[in-house]
Amino acid sequence: MNAEAKTSCPWVVNTSAESFERDVLERSFEVPVVVDFWAAWCAPCRALGPILENLAAQYAGRFILVKADTDQVQEAAMQFQVQSIPAVFGIVAGEVVDFFAGALPETEIRTWLNRLLQGSRLVEAQRLEATDPQRAEQVYREILGEQPKDAKALLGLGRLLVTQQRGDEAKAILAELESRGFLEPEGEKLKSALQLLDKGNVDLGALRRSVEAEPGNLELRLQLAQALAGSGSYEEAFEICLALVEQDRHGVGDRARQVMVDVFRVLPEGSELVHDYRRKLAMLLY
Repeated sequence: MNAEAKTSCPWVVNTSAESFERDVLERSFEVPVVVDFWAAWCAPCRALGPILENLAAQYAGRFILVKADTDQVQEAAMQFQVQSIPAVFGIVAGEVVDFFAGALPETEIRTWLNRLLQGSRLVEAQRLEATDPQRAEQVYREILGEQPKDAKALLGLGRLLVTQQRGDEAKAILAELESRGFLEPEGEKLKSALQLLDKGNVDLGALRRSVEAEPGNLELRLQLAQALAGSGSYEEAFEICLALVEQDRHGVGDRARQVMVDVFRVLPEGSELVHDYRRKLAMLLY
């Protein structure tokens, strides 16, 4: 072990059973934490330790290295399912985001750290989307300034732009993603959100009056459902769509079903609204 680095480097912490949660999990909400599970009797641990400590000093606070002696933190080692040591975990916002085992060379560890830090910035941006969208956008754009084709950053920025109804900018992001020749599920979700946003750019009041004047016009009712979905009035849109599916299943109703599917993609996983209306739609169709 590098005793001097252990005691003098402000970015290296020796944890204990009592302080592990504070040193690792709580601290990881402020800065990425690298946990090194080691033991004094482990030769590979003694080789890896100084490398990690020197890197912590070089990175100067971009991450915190927490030294966890498995003889002292046995319960924590069990929780992390440590089977052999050295075992190194990257923790961001209370979650394990990366891991390696064994005494890797410094160049490989540096690559691993850079990947961890990049991922931590994405996590930061995602957390900020709801509370500080301006800062979230800034972080996404900083990442893309360094890695212009980073799909996760592109998706995050696109998602943020849609919530701010900046459709043209979000479409440019989607075009960049589609240029790869495929879209992952999050990309499909972004595409659906943009389609809904386009449909929502209408005068809802005028459209409602048109529907009231022609209640039997199914096309107008579908347009109203699309506009409501695009403006975020999902439950009302779902009710109109269900009525259209029931009334004209293989005509306008099929397009109404697709509107519902598009909204299902846009809403968060586990949404109670999605669960309820997916069940109602299934009951109508099957």
